[in-house]
This record gives sequence, C-alpha cells and structure tokens, in this order.
Amino acid sequence: MDRFDRIFRLHQILAAHRYPVSTETLMERLECSRATVMRCIEDMRDHLGAPVTYDRAAGGYHYQGDGETLYELPGLWLNASELQGLLLMRELLAAVEPGLLAESLQPVEARIDDLLSQAGIQPEAARRRIRILPMAARELDPQVLRAAAEALFRRRRLEVDHYHRERDAETRRTLSPHRLVRYRDNWYLDAWCHWRDDLRSFALDALSRPRVTDETAVELEDGALDARLSSAYGIFTGVATATAILAFEPRRARWIARERWHRDQRAEWRADGRYLLHVPYGDPRELVMDLLRFGADVEVLAPAELRAAVARQLADAAALYTRS
Repeated sequence: MDRFDRIFRLHQILAAHRYPVSTETLMERLECSRATVMRCIEDMRDHLGAPVTYDRAAGGYHYQGDGETLYELPGLWLNASELQGLLLMRELLAAVEPGLLAESLQPVEARIDDLLSQAGIQPEAARRRIRILPMAARELDPQVLRAAAEALFRRRRLEVDHYHRERDAETRRTLSPHRLVRYRDNWYLDAWCHWRDDLRSFALDALSRPRVTDETAVELEDGALDARLSSAYGIFTGVATATAILAFEPRRARWIARERWHRDQRAEWRADGRYLLHVPYGDPRELVMDLLRFGADVEVLAPAELRAAVARQLADAAALYTRS
C-alpha cells in the first residue's frame, strides 16, 4: 500500500467511525508502522485540511465536527488501483476508436496525468507498456458515432444514409436507436428502422450523413430487444431457430471450454476427450465463417443443413488448392 492509498484508506476509516480509532487499530488496518500512521495524519492535516484530532480520553483519532457535516477529500481523489484502472480504460478507448473523444476529454487529460504522476505512475512510460491490438476494425466516421450516441441518449430519431454492401445500394433511413454495440472491434446500432418498419442492427461504418431530428424515438421493451437481438448467434438479428451441436477435437477442446460463444450455450465433455458445444443460431452465415477457421479441429454434428453448409465451404476451399 503506497502513500496515497494509505491516506485514502485512512479517510475511509475515520469517515466511517463516529468514535475515535486507536493508533493500534490504524496501524493494523493500514498495514504500517506507528510512524507511518503519524505521517499520514500530518499529511492530511497540513496538505488536505483534514480536521483530524486526537481524543486523549478515548485514546484515538477522529474527524472533528458536529457529526452532521462530514469531511471529504478535496478534488478528484483516486487510489493507486483506481488510477491504474483509469489509465487502462483511457488507453483502451484510444485504441478502440482513435481520436473519437480526444476533443471532449482534452480538458481533463492533464489532470489525469497529474494524478497518475502523484501516485508514482509516469503516464508516458505506462502507455508504452500497454498493447491493445484491434483486429479487422473498419474505418468509421466519428460524426456518425457521435450522432448515434446523441440520438440514443436524447431518445430522438436519427436520419442516415445506409449503404448495403451485398446490393451495392444506398438508401435514406430514419432510425429509432436503442442500443450501441461494440462487436468484434466494430460499432453497431440496434434500432427500429422506420423504412423497413422492423428492428434492425446497422454497422455504423455503413452509415453516412447523420442528422439527429426533433422527433421522439419509438420505444421498445428490453425483453423484446433481447428476444430479437440476443437470442441468435452473433450480430445477426432474429430469433434463434436451431441449435448447432459442435464437436471440438481434444487438441482444441481445452481452449474452447474456456470460451463463451452464446449466453444460452450448453456444453459437455465426451469420454473420447472431445468437447460438445450446443449453440443457438438463426442466420447461419456468421457461425459458418467462425467454424471454418477451426478446420479439422471441429465437426458439425447437427443440424444436417449446417453440417452440409460447412462441408460445401470446406470442399470449395480445398478445390482452390487442387486445381491446376
């Protein structure tokens, strides 16, 4: 426990007790010597204006006051563990979407760095020791994400141009946003599409020319959203209509057993060392793509349609390497 952690902990102890706390108790709770306790108390008095007083009759320390107004540490006060968490979150945000909130967070950046330095953490050196590797992230216009977030939180409708990659066509849509989703290093917006009159999930990188309107967004219950957006596999909307039974070979099973593919998945170990995973799905396209990366390490046992779809993809891939 460093100096700042001890001061923070000392404040918590004194604020939580209406009676004086003995030096011995403080030494035990702060895991330090008597001299260190005295230094912490002096630091709080001299630098933080804390009304710490010693009650000779009770033989302990407490906050002086009327018992109604409690002393609080001035400014933003975080212990070392919380500061480290803040540093990790800041670097994660910067890696997830570079520059997205740079303008909004700039006023507090210097304060965060100052707090880190006071806690003995050098921000620039710490950043070099954090490595975040986004994978297959598509380019996104920050204005689209900002507009989607504004419409979402203000409960307003959002007008956007939507580019459909398969049809290579663009349409103007009005959306009632319900959830922002970060999935596989890309942003999606779960929204009611007034053009389709249905619930849809939109990749934000496929949206452009956003405009937040003054019209109130259509509201849907969380249960209805979960039923349509979370019951099937992956990012595709719709209700799960089948369950895939996947048998992973022993050489891969130990890794898969620690992964969560779906909130409603079931799993079992076979006597031969294979790991059986039961995964609900609706649209099979994403599930097929994920299974192909395991090659011979996984076998689709059921349903027959999914097994045939994976087999066709594997056969077509093999044909690319055998043709003359």
